[in-house]
Amino acid sequence: MDTFVQQLVNGVTLGAVYAVVALGYTMVYGIIQLINFAHGEVVMIGAMVAFTVIPILAAAGLPPVVAVALGAACAVPVCMAVGYAMERLAYRPLRRAPRLAPLITAIGVSIVLQHLAMMIWSRNVLAFPQIIPLVTFSFAGATMTGVQIAIVAICAAMMAGLAWLVYRTRLGRAMRATAQNPQVAALMGVDIDRVIAATFVIGAAMAAVAGVMFGTYYGVAQYTMGSILGLKAFSAAVLGGIGNVPGAMLGGILLGVVEALGAGYIGDLTDLCRWGIGPAERCADGGHFVLFGSNYQDVFAFVVLILVLVFRPSGLLGERVGERA
Repeated sequence: MDTFVQQLVNGVTLGAVYAVVALGYTMVYGIIQLINFAHGEVVMIGAMVAFTVIPILAAAGLPPVVAVALGAACAVPVCMAVGYAMERLAYRPLRRAPRLAPLITAIGVSIVLQHLAMMIWSRNVLAFPQIIPLVTFSFAGATMTGVQIAIVAICAAMMAGLAWLVYRTRLGRAMRATAQNPQVAALMGVDIDRVIAATFVIGAAMAAVAGVMFGTYYGVAQYTMGSILGLKAFSAAVLGGIGNVPGAMLGGILLGVVEALGAGYIGDLTDLCRWGIGPAERCADGGHFVLFGSNYQDVFAFVVLILVLVFRPSGLLGERVGERA
């Protein structure tokens, strides 16, 4: 039971980050029917910028929390500029092109951003400085760190803020009108270009914060980190219902929990020494011979994606984007 609760805590922490990244995918898809595969690279840029700034601020004697907050504050405008540039230069000229053209362009933008990051920050892994004191809390047999609690709280606040923006503000009404029917929205006075650009900018800002949290949680950042993270967040968006804001939140949390539980239990189930059938030299003195385990946790996200696409293509909460004329 303790293992279950611990993995549940780990899964909710990771799933909250997935949910924030998935919101970027689902907002863009809901408005212009585009899967922005470069969104994961925006998350990576946010982490890399923050990891460059935080050691400088920490060396200047600032408190750890202030240094991390200022690092995130530096990453947000950089990612917002990247998001706006992507929409303005790469996607807007192809808005009326066949759907395959923007999709290929998104993959190309992802590759370009990844290699630009490699040129700026090199291939080396950036390590997060050990400036945050380790504070742990016990709950129902599980251990939670202060970083985990902060990540869940920040993600919850961001998701609540986005929901308020989409469903309670004038910009949110314009976004939903554009998603419903851009031609009619334009006739009603909605600036379509401005709304779409704002969607990319908001998603990029959230991606920057998610990148800082993800890097802080694992303690490292690298120019390739956005690829798998982006694909998992896309899987979470599909799981909840692509184009559906509450669905992206639900899908992210569920995907994180599935990954954590799979990594926590599969390794135990496939420990052949426990079942008396592992190689003697590996099982001596309490050794282990594990065929599968935490190294395969990335598989779970894509297994879930395949199952959802086969049995419920619309996602758990369906798709709320209206049919266009």
